[in-house]
Amino acid sequence: MADHAITLAEWRRAATGRLARDNAADNAEAEVRWLVEHVLGLTTTQLILAEPNTLAAGDHERLEAVLARRLSGVPLAQIIGRADFGPLELRVTPDVLIPRADTEVLVETVLAAFGAERDRDVIDLGTGSGAIALMLAEARPAWQITATDRSPAALAVARDNAAALGLGHVTFIESDWFASLGDQRFDVVVANPPYIDAEDAHLAALTHEPRQALVAADHGLADLAAIAAAAPRHLRPGGGLFVEHGHDQGEPVRALLVAAGFSSVATRPDHAGRDRVTGGLLNRGHE
Repeated sequence: MADHAITLAEWRRAATGRLARDNAADNAEAEVRWLVEHVLGLTTTQLILAEPNTLAAGDHERLEAVLARRLSGVPLAQIIGRADFGPLELRVTPDVLIPRADTEVLVETVLAAFGAERDRDVIDLGTGSGAIALMLAEARPAWQITATDRSPAALAVARDNAAALGLGHVTFIESDWFASLGDQRFDVVVANPPYIDAEDAHLAALTHEPRQALVAADHGLADLAAIAAAAPRHLRPGGGLFVEHGHDQGEPVRALLVAAGFSSVATRPDHAGRDRVTGGLLNRGHE
């Protein structure tokens, strides 16, 4: 019997075992299902119906190729080209960070701080795939959302995601933080900037994502400090700044916001209980 003459069900079982063993993947079974659906173009129902069928040689080779990529450490989202973020399904490429559940807390914090009772002008700095801007736009259709990124490739991904989701009230601008915005002011500034120290051991597991979106100088605080210092010039009185940061950066980020003139500064934990999002309101007398 040729080595490819196995059923789809048999291949799935073997692949799940390899992924669980070699990558210690907690959700290996689900990952293999997503890989199969992606490679063979099947819905979940179609996959179940196809499981007793013997794999064609070409399909077997393609499945082995993507499994090898996953086993080598390529993130699943990059292989299948998409990732879930809150209620959204987003296209992702190696040019953008893969949206993570921790960042949903940033969006939830902004939505809790500013209700839907009136329009808001919001800017998302360093939008990447557009995850933050688009989740805000989905939740608050009346808000005017601006999203910036210094990477044209990342902006192309974000624009594609906005078009696919039908979220036409998001404006995309190529800008290094506030650099291209002149004297524009907003009600809310939100950002998930690079905040990982260049010496952080966790970077070894993130080699397939853009380093410039991950690493910042000054032990990961340089971009957070730059945004906090510049934000008051681009916020209306009473406006808010909300940023994501590392689990051990809550105290220094709170200090950055207080020094920049923000009040009611507070840190919110992520779903694992670790410091993750800090925000504050601009004092109404601040200029």
